[in-house]
Amino acid sequence: MSHFEPEPSRKSSLGPFLLQSLIVALFCLFGLRLWYLQIYKGDYFAQKSLQNRTRRHSVYAPRGLVRDMHGTLLAINEPAYALAVVREDCRDIQKTLAAISSWTSVPFEKVQETFRRGRSRVKRFAPQIVIPDLSFDTVARIEAHALYWPGVQIVAKPRRFYPEQGLLSHVLGYVAQANEKDLNEDDTLALGDSVGKQGLEKTLEKTLRGRKGLREVEVDASGRVLHEKILRIPEAGNDLRLSIDLELQKTISDVLRGEAGAVVVLEPSTGKLRALVSEPTYNENSFVRGISVPEWQGLLKDPMHPLQNRAIQSVYPPGSVFKLVMAGCGLDKGNLDLAKTTYCNGGYRLGRRVFRCWKRVGHGKVDLKKSLRESCDVYYYQLGEKLGVDTISAYAKGCGFGSRTGIDLPHEKSGLIPSREWKDRIYGRRWQGGETLNMSIGQGYTLVTPRQVARFLGGLLNGGGLLKPSLLDDESPTIQSELPFSDRAREIVIRNMVATVEEAHGTARILRTKGVEVGGKTGTAQVVKLMDKYERKDTGEIPYKYRDHAWMAAFARKGGMSYVIVAMVEHGGHGGSDAGPLVKAAIDHLFPADAADPQ
Repeated sequence: MSHFEPEPSRKSSLGPFLLQSLIVALFCLFGLRLWYLQIYKGDYFAQKSLQNRTRRHSVYAPRGLVRDMHGTLLAINEPAYALAVVREDCRDIQKTLAAISSWTSVPFEKVQETFRRGRSRVKRFAPQIVIPDLSFDTVARIEAHALYWPGVQIVAKPRRFYPEQGLLSHVLGYVAQANEKDLNEDDTLALGDSVGKQGLEKTLEKTLRGRKGLREVEVDASGRVLHEKILRIPEAGNDLRLSIDLELQKTISDVLRGEAGAVVVLEPSTGKLRALVSEPTYNENSFVRGISVPEWQGLLKDPMHPLQNRAIQSVYPPGSVFKLVMAGCGLDKGNLDLAKTTYCNGGYRLGRRVFRCWKRVGHGKVDLKKSLRESCDVYYYQLGEKLGVDTISAYAKGCGFGSRTGIDLPHEKSGLIPSREWKDRIYGRRWQGGETLNMSIGQGYTLVTPRQVARFLGGLLNGGGLLKPSLLDDESPTIQSELPFSDRAREIVIRNMVATVEEAHGTARILRTKGVEVGGKTGTAQVVKLMDKYERKDTGEIPYKYRDHAWMAAFARKGGMSYVIVAMVEHGGHGGSDAGPLVKAAIDHLFPADAADPQ
């Protein structure tokens, strides 16, 4: 009987081979991956590794300084601190944010919201600002805990400060933290940056904003800085020297304070603004620090509207100041005879309606000189009826009214010079003759800004040029257009403005100043038609909202120096008694050696 050895199974001989093949394949796969990481992508990952060890951060640049015409600082930078987190270094983001809320007393929900909005704009290894402004005491408190909270950083940055705290808020404006809209519109901005929001800070943002620097820091595994070096030095923004005279601004503000109104002082030969006052005002430093909700609501609800720049953003009926335009129009377009008189008995009849003069007993015989000197309404009712709305409207627009002056400040209003076409378009009704009479004395639909009136007067004095208003001391004069006034008409109007100050019965006699040639024109702009019980009352006895606006448009010149001063007091009452003291204070400041009144 033969014995046979069992034949090896094919299955058992294939197993070791498959195992060996699998091991070889794995080694090949690992080798391939190693080659990919170490050789093919080696430079890339080496750079990423370096970035984990070294980080590049921006270095904030200070904004340009702002000075007045004499070099006094109006806007400066002071050291400030912000609180940032580096997400990559934080062990627990939510606990870190809760700690920040506790240190700063900022509600946790607000800290979370700030963090959420900013995280998509900042890399994980870069500081993300969550609290933009910290007091020094808070900084010290946070530094005491920072060792136990990796990823928390104090960031030093310059902060804007306005030493005059409100005196020039409507000129300078303010800076505040860039919002989502700012960041989307300007890719050079980063979270936590400050940008101009109002005034010159806004319109000259590119000039004032500096260029950030760049620093490289080496950190350890906990995010602590081991070494740093500056790669690019930050460049400060350009400094500005304004045409504004700070002391003149203070003088006028002190007189106007407590009222709502505006005063404009300019050089007619250059267009340079020496004062631009609007009251009431606000403290622009509140916005830099981050204005609280109660503060903001208080400003919005204030019935005096302190955020409004009344010199360029508020429009008013010009009242009798518009008679200067009417006089020029009559001389140039209506063949006005200087010797011809009109009789004023206190009213002028048009159809079945009588249009009153401000002087109920009338002015008697009135020529052009007396009409300006004593501001007779009847004279201009008659002149307006003769000229017609079409001529008056075109002439007034030629004087710069109804269009912006081009001042380097935001939100300037253009005012309104009505016309037949305008009324038909807006109201769907025909122009009426009585509306021409109202327009002739600066009432009705006509609206102007104090700045427009100042530009117009500047043109009267400088030979007829309407100049771009300038807030920068080194800006060259720019003629925007020419007044429609002939040289003869200009000289007659200027001469009669002087008579309004110097002669008996002149409505601007309050401006008389020894040794200084002063011309003026008062204006009382009616806000509403008064009820009979108020018509004969003194201003102080009439409710504030019913009182007339008070205008004074003037110039003063001596020894080659010439200035235009325009004052407007909301609900002030009368031009001479209420707006006049503002102009007189400016004249006395500008010509101090000759300030004594001969009377």
